[in-house]
Amino acid sequence: MKIKSLYISAQDKNAGTLFVSFGMMETLKRNIDKVAFFRPVILSKDTRDKDIDFILKRYNLDMPYEDAYGFDVDYVEEMIASNRLDELINQLIEKFKKLEKNYDFILCEGIRRSFLTSTIDYDLNLLLAQNFNSSVINIVNAKDSLARDIYENILIEAQNIHSHDCSHFATFVNRVEGERCLELKAKMAEEDINVYILKEVEELDIPTIEDVKDALNAKFLYFIQEYNTRAVRAFKIATQDVEGFLAQMKKDDLVVVSANRSDIILAIIAAFYSKEYPKISGIIFSSNIELDANIQKIISGLKDFSVPMLSVETDTYHTAKNLLRVYSRLRVTSERKIALALGLFNSSIDIKAIEQKIATQTNDVMTPMMFEYKLFEMAREKRRRIVLPESNDERVLRAAEMILRRDVAEIILLGREDEIQEGAKKFGLDLSKAAIINPFESNLLEEFADIFYMKRKEKGLSLQGAKDAMAHVNYFATMMVHLGYADGMVSGAIHTTADTIRPALQIIKTAPDISIISSLFFMCLKTKVLVYGDCALNQDPDADELAQIALSCADTALAFGIEPKVAMLSYATGESGSGEDVDKVRKATEIVKSMRADLKIDGPIQYDAAIDKSVASLKLPNSKIAGEANVFIFPDLNTGNNTYKAVQRSSGAVAIGPILQGLKKPVNDLSRGCSVKDIVNTILITAIQAGQTS
Repeated sequence: MKIKSLYISAQDKNAGTLFVSFGMMETLKRNIDKVAFFRPVILSKDTRDKDIDFILKRYNLDMPYEDAYGFDVDYVEEMIASNRLDELINQLIEKFKKLEKNYDFILCEGIRRSFLTSTIDYDLNLLLAQNFNSSVINIVNAKDSLARDIYENILIEAQNIHSHDCSHFATFVNRVEGERCLELKAKMAEEDINVYILKEVEELDIPTIEDVKDALNAKFLYFIQEYNTRAVRAFKIATQDVEGFLAQMKKDDLVVVSANRSDIILAIIAAFYSKEYPKISGIIFSSNIELDANIQKIISGLKDFSVPMLSVETDTYHTAKNLLRVYSRLRVTSERKIALALGLFNSSIDIKAIEQKIATQTNDVMTPMMFEYKLFEMAREKRRRIVLPESNDERVLRAAEMILRRDVAEIILLGREDEIQEGAKKFGLDLSKAAIINPFESNLLEEFADIFYMKRKEKGLSLQGAKDAMAHVNYFATMMVHLGYADGMVSGAIHTTADTIRPALQIIKTAPDISIISSLFFMCLKTKVLVYGDCALNQDPDADELAQIALSCADTALAFGIEPKVAMLSYATGESGSGEDVDKVRKATEIVKSMRADLKIDGPIQYDAAIDKSVASLKLPNSKIAGEANVFIFPDLNTGNNTYKAVQRSSGAVAIGPILQGLKKPVNDLSRGCSVKDIVNTILITAIQAGQTS
């Protein structure tokens, strides 16, 4: 029998309970729509619990905050002290059972070690897990511990769980120093315990600018949201002269300085634009002194200056003292840190084994969040090499870092290494795991030009013309994909669609039996994902082309876990209308049926009949897909493009795309207005496509 709830607990402080909680929630939300989060005991009902807030907001859980906890520490101590433990347990069971009625799965985060007192002991966690009938995940904090001691701790805790008649789901050993991992794995090989070992990652303990802002109650003077996540590795008090300050400045320092020290401020600005100096993470101005108007004017006119500036009311001494209280926190906005944590989590656990043990849903619900999480997991299984030619765009660099931190694909950036690394430093990014190739200095350039010349010489291309073409990053990247140096390409953040697709048509070409390149959007509605094609490329396809678009969309849908039910859209349904446009759709439908008898398809059909069962029962009662369609083929670009935008804007749907299909190897185009998230999703989809074509 598959389990329907998990209880996460840790005997040690700083074991990483929230880390394991959101790692497990990520796995659950890929498969289950209605998941609840529950903490039996929180510190105080008068202050919102940070773990509950994090989980509810990040995973958009459909539950009120008040349902996500049982009681506070004071109430629990009072009940136990008055010998009413059984009554307390029954009250918590009642709250838990209420969640069981309304949700498909419950993830519980147990009582924190810091909450435990002489009255409340750790065994209360196991007593609750037993009464909730929840399988237990226990966390062992391995920091600064020998492998032998960790091993013994694992065995003791496992025995303790079994002695309480609890089901033991797994032990997560967190914060294991690198050299002890292999030793610990060797010791555990003989034991019948499900153990996952998570390495210590220093950056997860390093505070960010946002942590500093909150701890010091600071206000931002010059700030962009993305800079909130910059790491703060050390604090520097700027009291010396400029020469002395510059000599001591290090990467990711947070500098505390009085706003009237214009010499230091100008030195920081100059160092930021110099390749010879490290990039600091931010500046704090003490004593609430305003910057000189001329300095403000200089900063306002700077291009790409990405050093956040904060102001506090305290003087330099008290500001430095307050900085000692700053600690690292996981928060919903900590995207860089979350990506790093999830990359560690997913690379350390057996996700398939976990999914097999949990009770997943059996209905057809697929939320946008579930779909996007599935993309990460599908890409992680493939781990293909994706080349990004637009390395001079900040959004591309941020997306590349996110992919690398999640460990779902390998990234190749095109450009000058010093410029890319300098850009990464300016934005506070870590691109050390990316491969960087400078097309203009690469020994591949001549090989690529020769191959392109041989491909196109009959069309009048000269050798010099081929060399000139390969000097364009999109042509170079496309040739990398064609020859297997990369598995896929994503471009378009600063280039036109034509700049992205033309090299692919000339070099990679269409796959066998594919006559036309087309596109689709994944339209993520509240509880399902639909496929819309073609809404981006082909202006007015004929019947043969429309049939090919339908086949390509059906195959792409199937590759992404969507069983295709294809609706060939028109302004008429069945035999109710006639005319050139309807006849085209009717002919295209017949072509598809003759080529793929296994495919569920119908047309011509109107959108309402394709998606609404009540309308379908009237207009096309004998159809196999009417009212249940999930792949919608539009008759022309005008209809498709307007429809996807109307649905996206009016319903709040998440539109992922356009995704190109029909090429031998994947190349995908971005909108020039794309967000970092759009680029991340497109890289994921390209990696998945690459895994299917290889």
